[in-house]
Amino acid sequence: MSREAPEKSPEPETKEERRRSTYEEPAKRSHHDDSDHKHSRRSKDDSKNGKSNGESSHRTSDRDRKRRDRSRSRTRSRSPKRSKRDKKEEKDQEEEDGEIRDTTPPVVEKPRELTARELERQRIIQEELKNGEVDEDGDEPVWSMKKAQAEKKSRTCPYLDTIDRSVLDFDFEKQCSVSLSHQNVYACMVCGKYFQGRGTNTHAYTHALETDHHVFLNLQTLKFYCLPDNYEVVDPSLEDIKYVLKPTYTKEMIGSIDKQARMVRAQDDSTYFPGVVGLNNIKANDYCNVILHALSAVRPLRNWFLKESNYLAVKRPPGDKLTLLPQRFGELIRKLWNPRALRTHVSPHEMLQAVVVCSNKKFQFIKQNDAYDFMLFLLTTLHAALNGSEKRESIISKTFRGRMREYSRKVIPAEDTEEEKYRKMHLPDYQEKVSEKPFLFLTLDLPAAPLYRDVQLQNIIPQVPLSTLLEKFDGKTEKEYRTYNDNIMKRYELLKLPEFLIISYKRFQKNQWFVEKNPTIVNFPIANVDLYECLAEDVRAEHKYTTYDLVANVVHEGTFETGNYRIQIVHQGSGKWFELEDLHVKDMLPQMIVLAESYVQIWRLNKEKTRDERAEDDGEGQMETA
Repeated sequence: MSREAPEKSPEPETKEERRRSTYEEPAKRSHHDDSDHKHSRRSKDDSKNGKSNGESSHRTSDRDRKRRDRSRSRTRSRSPKRSKRDKKEEKDQEEEDGEIRDTTPPVVEKPRELTARELERQRIIQEELKNGEVDEDGDEPVWSMKKAQAEKKSRTCPYLDTIDRSVLDFDFEKQCSVSLSHQNVYACMVCGKYFQGRGTNTHAYTHALETDHHVFLNLQTLKFYCLPDNYEVVDPSLEDIKYVLKPTYTKEMIGSIDKQARMVRAQDDSTYFPGVVGLNNIKANDYCNVILHALSAVRPLRNWFLKESNYLAVKRPPGDKLTLLPQRFGELIRKLWNPRALRTHVSPHEMLQAVVVCSNKKFQFIKQNDAYDFMLFLLTTLHAALNGSEKRESIISKTFRGRMREYSRKVIPAEDTEEEKYRKMHLPDYQEKVSEKPFLFLTLDLPAAPLYRDVQLQNIIPQVPLSTLLEKFDGKTEKEYRTYNDNIMKRYELLKLPEFLIISYKRFQKNQWFVEKNPTIVNFPIANVDLYECLAEDVRAEHKYTTYDLVANVVHEGTFETGNYRIQIVHQGSGKWFELEDLHVKDMLPQMIVLAESYVQIWRLNKEKTRDERAEDDGEGQMETA
């Protein structure tokens, strides 16, 4: 009983000291430590002297013990490491002081629902953990080059539904829309724009963060990537986009192109025949479009350029600008005959840029020019770019090159005397010379247009049959050609007929003031044009096939400066004729072809029947008619 009384008596004093100590400033803590040290020494002296003082000594020792515990608890609260015992003592002291603690449990926020992308990433991470495919360098930054190169392919991407195929257009130059660089260019599958790179500091990465566009296609490697996650996407639903960017053709596909008689459906739900699609007129490049369409209708040339390995294997000197022309022409041909196109028109932008570079800006798509001159430039340049020469053949020479024999002699001036004429007739320069040379096309001269009107005060539109114009190459008809010094008489005859014959009509003639156009209409059949009479007599027996069928007809309307071009071509699979003018494509009747002002024509050698077989058929038909 004597021990319990002293324990209860000092309670008010200790509580008051505790409250005072909790509000003391840190500067006074050292004073309390000194006083504790003095009280501890005093308590030791009291213990040596015995329990003489009774209740007063016991009360003092309890007070000192509590002060030591209080100071020890303050030092432990400042230290980071606290034991369970200290926390329990502090809790008991707070309860003794009468302080009320907030025991209300904290408000737990409802977890946010994970997006499809986050769920997919968690699933992939769990699969990698199960398979043991976790990288050792997992603590490295995600966008380090080492990690980006080591990213594994993913066959599932939550952003594939954001791809918009209606805005994709791979016909333009492959360069970044921001830096104008041609290296490492990616196409955004959401907006269709081109950006460079896919690292953290690249334009494609920035575009992905700013616009929330994630799927990109590398235009060189044809690989899809998801940015900014930077992983490769592998999905079979993306094969149609790869095919539009780079169409490929097998040997079986190339062999069955001319047998396709049904129309195909594009991505925009429109139907078309492969090869009969519009070409975009950027400004004034219709003269280029008609020639490109005409050459794409030539079967051996088309089949050769549909296979990319044919022209990629051609080696040219380093830095040669002619290397670009066959590549761009081949890309355009493959896009024109694409059976899985996104839309029913193609833009020849890259091809025209290659033409501007290779022609030293002679042929541009912002200024009207002559389609005949462009065809001559394109064929000769492609022949040279494919390492062709007069002795070495290329696909151009195999398809279009023929041979002719030329007879030429100088004309004796009319003002010379009889003696001078007699003397010059025996000179070697005035003797007839014979030479053989190759040709890629035949130029036919049109008769001059009438200068006066008819009786009804209307302009007469002259007409001339094609057979009359072909008399130029019968080996008998002479034509005078004037030079600055001499007049030369020439006549021609053919020695070898090409597989595809190009005929051009000389409609434009430049005078001192402007370029004048001849509006003469040429009447011709669209099939079975026989050139047997144009062959030399010594080579006629070597040619079993001498008839040609029309494949493409280039038409010019208007004047040279303000006129426009359009082309009429036949689809071999269906046998239908179509008229193309820029992006407009419409079918037409074959009888309407001869009514237009033809400028350039391409004819195909008909090898279905020989000349003798046709003569027999014609003889039988005449007998039946009789």
